[in-house]
Amino acid sequence: MACRFLRLVVLSALLAVITSFPSLVLALTQTQCEFPAIFNFGDSNSDTGGFAAAFGQQVPPPNGETYFRAPAGRYSDGRLIIDFIAGSFGLSYLSPYLNSVGSNFTGGANFAFAGATIRQQTTSSSTPFSLFIQNNEFNDFHPRSQMARRKGIVWQELMPKEEDFSRALYTFDIGQYDLTVGYFLNMSTDQVKAYVPDVLNQFATYIENIYLQGGRSFWIHNTGPAGCLPYLLDQLLITAEQVDKVGCATPFNEVAQYFNQRLKEVVAQLRKDLPLAAITYVDVYSIKYSLISQASKYGFKRPLVACCGYGGKYNYNIQCGMKIIKDGKQILMGKSCKDPSVRIIWDGIHFTEAANKWVYDRIVDGSYSDPPIPLKMACHRFVN
Repeated sequence: MACRFLRLVVLSALLAVITSFPSLVLALTQTQCEFPAIFNFGDSNSDTGGFAAAFGQQVPPPNGETYFRAPAGRYSDGRLIIDFIAGSFGLSYLSPYLNSVGSNFTGGANFAFAGATIRQQTTSSSTPFSLFIQNNEFNDFHPRSQMARRKGIVWQELMPKEEDFSRALYTFDIGQYDLTVGYFLNMSTDQVKAYVPDVLNQFATYIENIYLQGGRSFWIHNTGPAGCLPYLLDQLLITAEQVDKVGCATPFNEVAQYFNQRLKEVVAQLRKDLPLAAITYVDVYSIKYSLISQASKYGFKRPLVACCGYGGKYNYNIQCGMKIIKDGKQILMGKSCKDPSVRIIWDGIHFTEAANKWVYDRIVDGSYSDPPIPLKMACHRFVN
């Protein structure tokens, strides 16, 4: 009798899911997606060498020490989330669009750039490579890559096929600096919130532009808990009342959550406006805050202290890789900690490879996605 009752409960639950989310069930019964290429847009959280290529300034050691054994254009000791995503589809790590030496774009291209914002900034400290510029670069890359392919076999081995643009996965991880730039301009939290709708309206236009060029599969990360990053905690004035029990600055995290809420609304509207698009919204904020707030539970230590740096409460007085002159000699002061594998924050801004892998492992199955579709099913459209 008890077993029969249990079966009835399970069947009722399955029926409820099927009735409520028919297209989700359909998507999950379809074949896995085979993305031949990935085109990534973002900031330093997914920059694989764009900044270094643009300014001719390689990311200094000890960046890259864990995996690449040398600087590899990434602001981390090793791989980024985008590296793990590419690897999961058997693709090589994405070459930066701006890199003129040794690039291979058959598996896609990376337009991300350190410090990038969604909307163009006018301050002298802001990077010129906003999402507006990244979008223009994509507009240029798409036709020119096909012109190059027509030149011969060598170019065909370096450039994506035309059909790959419609079958590719388009990934986005950007927005953090749109929020923090306001605080560094002495804006209040309300003033920062006030310009978020304009930022996201511009974001939507860039998605629409890619859609008009044939893009159909979009994987969009929300922004993380900036209030837990040492560079903000160290450089901006925070009162004791503005710090939560973890040690993170609540005003910055509240703004991030507001941004994410509005981003989710924009994504919902895009699904209506772009009827052939499969758009997945990924809540990396919740994953990252969970990791930082429960670090010891997951085998990590000192969650708010930079692994690479020197001095101060957050090990951020001297930045990662920075050298000083002493007795006429250059001495590396911004050194790595002994074991980056148990640390979350690499340099005060970015995550370690271990933390990036931890986050990737939790987004890949769709547990933090809307719709809750795994990464390898992200080409299937969901409509509730």
